[in-house]
Amino acid sequence: MTLWVRFKTVDGHIGFGGLDRDQILEHAGDMFAANAATGRLLPLAAVTLLCPCSPSKIIALWNNFHALAEKLGKPAPKYPLFLLKPASCAVGPGEAIRRPAAYAGKIGFEGELGVVIGKACKDVSPQEASAHIFGYTCVNDVTASAVLNEDPNFTQWCRAKGHDTFGCIGPAIASNLDWSMLSVITRVDGVERQNYPLRDMIFSPAELVSHLSHDMSLLGGDVIACGTSIGVGSIKDGSNVEIAIDGIGVLANRLRTGDS
Repeated sequence: MTLWVRFKTVDGHIGFGGLDRDQILEHAGDMFAANAATGRLLPLAAVTLLCPCSPSKIIALWNNFHALAEKLGKPAPKYPLFLLKPASCAVGPGEAIRRPAAYAGKIGFEGELGVVIGKACKDVSPQEASAHIFGYTCVNDVTASAVLNEDPNFTQWCRAKGHDTFGCIGPAIASNLDWSMLSVITRVDGVERQNYPLRDMIFSPAELVSHLSHDMSLLGGDVIACGTSIGVGSIKDGSNVEIAIDGIGVLANRLRTGDS
């Protein structure tokens, strides 16, 4: 398994490489295509980790876990239910979640597994899909909850979830990760709020890639947020949210107001 990260050095250089405990082995080329190690080692403490990929889109699943569907009284969907979050909402580990200007309502967190596409695909089968998955990451799918049903005529999923900084991704992408035995753990200010097994997914990552590739082209760096389970809630200004998945790491982001 390799942990891939993107980083920025103090002099503004942006690069990527493999993370090994407290150092990064820099690579040159394309993370999702041809690349090679440069031989340069950078101390992790000397760089700023960025969002580990630059997605053209984030596809976010709804009602993709049996436990949450049962709690909500919803049937398991026959086809993945999803929405799109814009690329402009993506931020990396340690970056602030910014409360939108003039919005004073609740802001919600959702800890999720993210599937990162490596090789572009369209109309692939579930058996073919795995070859197009580069790896897995942590996602906090942030929501301006009061916006969802602000207009009774239309549920505003994209607007509520598409604000700048509302797509937290990272800290790394783990390739060749066996997700099936792992859990997503979400902590808010150190208090555990979610702890659910990924094996409870209704549609597996390969099934999601296959289904979604029949609806749109999936490109290298795109992220599929697999949906969340029981325990979602809201956060206060200043709250620190941590999404942890063994083998990937801990994604931490703090909610701040626009002027803090």
